[in-house]
Amino acid sequence: MGKSYELGLYEKATPQDLSWEERLQVTAEAGFDYMEISVDESDARQARLDWTAAERGAVVEAMRNTGVPLGSMCLSGHRKWPLGAKDPKKREYALVMMDKALDLACDLGLRIIQLAGYDAYYEEDAHADSERYFAENLAKATEMAASAGVVMGFETMETPFMDTVEKAMCYVDLVGSPFLGVYPDAGNLTNASLIYGKSVADDIATGAGHIFAAHMKATEAGKYRDMLFGQGTTDYEGALSQLVPQGVRRYVCEMWYLGSDAWRDDVAHASEFVREKIDAAMAELG
Repeated sequence: MGKSYELGLYEKATPQDLSWEERLQVTAEAGFDYMEISVDESDARQARLDWTAAERGAVVEAMRNTGVPLGSMCLSGHRKWPLGAKDPKKREYALVMMDKALDLACDLGLRIIQLAGYDAYYEEDAHADSERYFAENLAKATEMAASAGVVMGFETMETPFMDTVEKAMCYVDLVGSPFLGVYPDAGNLTNASLIYGKSVADDIATGAGHIFAAHMKATEAGKYRDMLFGQGTTDYEGALSQLVPQGVRRYVCEMWYLGSDAWRDDVAHASEFVREKIDAAMAELG
């Protein structure tokens, strides 16, 4: 019988100079079930989209040797090349990136891609038609995902465009595909709840039946990253009071390696901290 849920570790919680086998081994030793790979806007991580068959095979071999899969992808590269960008070349590359990311996901056995909920992130991308372009290209990206058989879920972000599940669901409903859903961030939602006055649990309730997985992350008012688990004000209990009954069974600890010599201990603590929260919510379910 399988596990009642799976807990993943965000790749950026580990030093960048580790080999894939070393990184996955650390993931297992810290008590996680899988790792979430990052494809952000940096040149180094964008290059992963063009990995050769041999390079992809080496990563698959590392998964096989350690017994730890790469279970999902955080695709935040759309910050730099947004689906709603003013520049048509940026919009074009946003879809090329999506196609390459889906191809990589298939080769690595990934089932979920987390999309960044930005129509246009940087100031030079902001314009009157950004939301229209975003919706048009999102529909195209979802068709690509459906063809690949990989689901995509919106991360709830730190900007007003999509900082709640309710806002993400507007686009999920607009597209109307089983391959597009929500992959919320409990920390970001907590900060949004302080702005809008709607509880994390009530916001997550608006996405019932469309949430594929969730990020667990430590945040506090005005601060969205670079905190350790146990710090901050994230409403884990409120988030899990909805996520668990809804049937969400995949969670990722999102944290960053900040150069500390104790990073392995920090990662292990994250696993223990979040598992305690999930286990309590699962026990409530009965």
